[in-house]
Amino acid sequence: MKTEKTTKQEMTLLTAVEQIVELSHDSKLEPEFFRKAAKPIKYLADKLELTREQVVMLALFVDNSNNREISLREIAKQSGCSTTRILKYVNDIKELVSRDMVRDRGCGTYRVPWYVIEAFTRNEKFEGYKNANISCEEFFGVLNDIFSICEDNEMTYEMAIKRMKSLMEENTHLAFVQQVKNYELDDEDEALLLLFAHLFVDNSDDNVRFNDIDFLFDDSRHRWNRIKSNLNCGSHELIERKIIEYGNDDGFADRESFHITDDAKQLLFSELNGVLIKPDARRRDLIHYEKIVPKKLYFDKSVETQIADLTQLLDEQHYADICNRLKDKGYRCGFTCLFYGAPGTGKTESVLQIARQTGRDIMQVNISQIKSMWVGESEKNIKKVFDTYRALVDKQKVTPILLFNEADSIIGKRMENTERAVDKMENSIQNIILQEMETLKGILIATTNLAQNLDKAFERRFLYKVMFSKPTTEAREHIWRTMLPELSAADISVLAEKYNFSGGQIENIARHYTIDTILHSDQAAALATLIRHCDSERLEKSEKRAIGFGN
Repeated sequence: MKTEKTTKQEMTLLTAVEQIVELSHDSKLEPEFFRKAAKPIKYLADKLELTREQVVMLALFVDNSNNREISLREIAKQSGCSTTRILKYVNDIKELVSRDMVRDRGCGTYRVPWYVIEAFTRNEKFEGYKNANISCEEFFGVLNDIFSICEDNEMTYEMAIKRMKSLMEENTHLAFVQQVKNYELDDEDEALLLLFAHLFVDNSDDNVRFNDIDFLFDDSRHRWNRIKSNLNCGSHELIERKIIEYGNDDGFADRESFHITDDAKQLLFSELNGVLIKPDARRRDLIHYEKIVPKKLYFDKSVETQIADLTQLLDEQHYADICNRLKDKGYRCGFTCLFYGAPGTGKTESVLQIARQTGRDIMQVNISQIKSMWVGESEKNIKKVFDTYRALVDKQKVTPILLFNEADSIIGKRMENTERAVDKMENSIQNIILQEMETLKGILIATTNLAQNLDKAFERRFLYKVMFSKPTTEAREHIWRTMLPELSAADISVLAEKYNFSGGQIENIARHYTIDTILHSDQAAALATLIRHCDSERLEKSEKRAIGFGN
C-alpha cells in the first residue's frame, strides 16, 4: 500500500507518457496493453480530463513531438498494429485537435504544439489560452494567431470557425465584436470579415487580393470557388451590404482586389484609436512623389516659365495660402490644368517632376480602362474616381494630384443628337467630369495630344493651359547632350539641326544607340549609327501617320 502511494506521488505527466509509450511497443493496442498501462493511463485521464483512448493517442503523439508531420502510419508502426486499427481512434484524435493539444496538418499528419510540451515539462494541465475579457488589441493578437495557424495548414476551416466563434462569445464587451454581431452574418461571411479585419489591423493591408484569403478555405475548393465567384461578380453578402468594396486600379474598380469600406471601418475600429491601424500606411494605387526619379527637361522659354510658375504655385506653402485667399473672396479653390501638344514633348514627365518637387503623390487615371462593357458601369467608375480622390484630399496632409493621362477620348467635343448607346455613354462620362471640375477641391491635370478637338466646355474649365511644342534647335542640343554626353559638339549640332525630334524621340534613339554600343562595343562610327537610327525613327513615325494614327 505504501509503495503504491509513493509511486502515485512520483508519477508526473511525462513519466506517465513514458510508461504508456514503452508498454505500447508491439502491443498492437490490444486489450492486454490497456490492462498493463491502466495506472499511467488513468493518471493522465484524470489529470487532463480525457478518455483512455484519447490519453493513449496523446502519449504517442507527444513521444513523436520532435516531428512536425506525425503520420498515423508512424503511430501504427510504433505500436505494432495496422494503420486500419489506428483509424478507429480518429474521433479521439479530433477531440485532441479541438482542444488544441494536437495540430492537424492535413493529409493524415499532425504536430504537437510547443506550448503543450512546455506544460508537460512543468507537470501542468494544458487548458488552452485564456481569451475572455481581453482588450481589442489582444483580440486581434489572438485572431492573428488563429489565421497564422490556418495558413500553416494546422487548423481546419471548421476548427477555425469554432475558435473564432468562441473568441467572439468570450469578448462581447468589445465594440468591434458587437458591430460584427450586429451584421448578423452566417459563419462563413463572419469568418471572411474577421479575416479582412485582421489583415487591415495586423498587417496594415488595405488592398486584399484573392491569394491573401484563399488559405482559409483550402480544405474545400468548392466553397472557395463559390466565394471567389460571388466576390468577383459583386453578389457577395459583404459587398452588397457595403462592408467591403473593390479596390482601385488607376481610377477604376479592380474586381480582384478588396478592402473594408470607410463607413465600415468607422463602425468596426472605433475603439482602436489608431493604436494598431497605421494612419500613414501608403496607398498602393498612388504614384508616390519620393519614388519619382529626378529628370532634367528642356523646353522653349515660354513653356519653361509656365512650368516654373505652376511648380511654385503648387509648392505647399504657396498653395495653402492661395487656397485660403480664394476662399475668402468666394472663389473656387480647385486647380485644373491642361497640358497639350505633340507626343513625346514632356507632358506626362512634367507632371511627375512637378509632383516630385512639390511633395505631392499622384492618383493616375487610366482612361482607356475606365470604360466598361457593362451599361452604366463606366459612369459608376468615373464617379468612383472622384469619390476616391476626395477621400484622399481629406486624409492626406499634402493634396495629391489627380492625373488624367492621355485624356483625348473624354475631353473631346461632345456628340449631338446621339442614338448609339456608346455615344450616350461618352457624353454621360463627359458631363460627370464637367460637373466634378466645377466643384473640385484639389489639383487636376489632364494631358492630351489633340487639343484642337477639345470641347469648349472643357476649355473654359481648365484654369491653366500649357502648350508643349517640339523643342527648338537649342533645346534639342541640350537633350542630345544630356542623353549622350560622350558625343562631340559637332555631332550634336548635326543631329539637332537635321532632325526636328521631340524629347521622347531623342530618348528612344539614345536607347537604341546605347544598346548597339553594349552589343558591339564600337563607337567609332557614332554619328553614322545615330543617323541610321534617326532615319528609322522618322520612317516609323511616317508609317504610323499613313495608316491613320495621330501619335
